[in-house]
Amino acid sequence: MSWLDLLRAEAGATSITATALRLGVSRTTVSLCLAERYPASTERIEAKVWDVLGQIECPALGGTITATECRTYRERPAPTHNPMAMQHWKACQHCPHNPNCAPRKEVAHAQLH
Repeated sequence: MSWLDLLRAEAGATSITATALRLGVSRTTVSLCLAERYPASTERIEAKVWDVLGQIECPALGGTITATECRTYRERPAPTHNPMAMQHWKACQHCPHNPNCAPRKEVAHAQLH
């Protein structure tokens, strides 16, 4: 899922105005991004979308983290120097949020509702 997919989903579930307020940007910015006509770099908006809308419930940590943090945890090299970090890393390798794992039907179903 891309940042634009997240933005579209949020705007579809709420509204462009509500999405803009949640992200802390103007309604025009969201509208132009959705239309793929934003005239400047979208790097700042992409980061906001990932940080605000890309929240993930981490089963290993028992809390909410950003999609960027999730990706960092699962893509780092195995932390062989730290048993607790290694346990977390191993959990990431089989997590339903890991796109490299085969999706489980009950997880995919739960995320749709």
